Amino acid sequence: MKKVRVALIGYGHLGKWHAQKAQALESSELIAIVDPSEASRKLAAEAFPNVRILASLDEVIEDIDAGLVVTPTTYHFDVALKLINSGKHLFCEKPVTSTLEQALKLKEAAAQKDLVIQIGHSERCHQFWEQLPSFDFAHKEAKLCTIQRTSPFKGRAADVGVVEDLMIHDIDLMRMFYGDPKSVKATGAKVITKNYDHVKAIFDYGDKLVTIENSRVDVKVERSVQFVSNSGILKVDLFGLKALYSKNMTSESDQVVEELSYERRDHLLVEQEKFYNSILNGAEIFVTLQDGIDAVAIIDAVNKSLESGQEVTL
Repeated sequence: MKKVRVALIGYGHLGKWHAQKAQALESSELIAIVDPSEASRKLAAEAFPNVRILASLDEVIEDIDAGLVVTPTTYHFDVALKLINSGKHLFCEKPVTSTLEQALKLKEAAAQKDLVIQIGHSERCHQFWEQLPSFDFAHKEAKLCTIQRTSPFKGRAADVGVVEDLMIHDIDLMRMFYGDPKSVKATGAKVITKNYDHVKAIFDYGDKLVTIENSRVDVKVERSVQFVSNSGILKVDLFGLKALYSKNMTSESDQVVEELSYERRDHLLVEQEKFYNSILNGAEIFVTLQDGIDAVAIIDAVNKSLESGQEVTL
């Protein structure tokens, strides 16, 4: 079986998991792990003794078909651009770049190249989304959608705010559900870092409102999506892997709440499988560069609203 020869760039918290998937899958061959940090390279060498451990991508770029970019966000652009300019397929963790201007430059660089570029919006991998058509009474007819993602501070990703760190997941889910909103109004607070650590954003679609609230300085972990319509309610607990729903509600009777569970998936494994399948077999790209750009454009609007205190049109 033909394998995609890959280098992983960035051996941090998420990078070590991506490295495991790249080594485990039959469709890929992990050629090298690249990280400028000597401490990170030492850890990588201990975990992957048969893989080349390097300080620079230049040392291996001629020997690979694709790169997995799992560096801090501020380094995404430079590494991704080097891979694209070298004609290498690219998997880049979310957000694709720190700024919209950088994301558009990647698009320009890739325009004349026949490359698979996939962005790591892993929340699309939840098994429950395949069941969502059964809940159109809540999802498609929703007047309100509320997405919450909170956690205690984990001591990483402090180079960006919670919008880039956490809200990016939920912006992509929102776009998967409903496309692009018309406007956004955001408020937030800087608590323990120089960036926003807690943000609430309200997105106006004209026929519905989507509220996304994210905090990385909470006392509990929560990941949930709730749809409210005249026909019923659906709340998906993405952390507990279950869904609660009510339908056919009336003001004359007690509300009935039903529950179902769904199976856990290895999201990083699913993402990489899809990436290599697109390279080897021409399968549709799971999350495209344009998806990544559109999410960054919304991040840009949220940040503008945070700084101005005004509603921003998209």
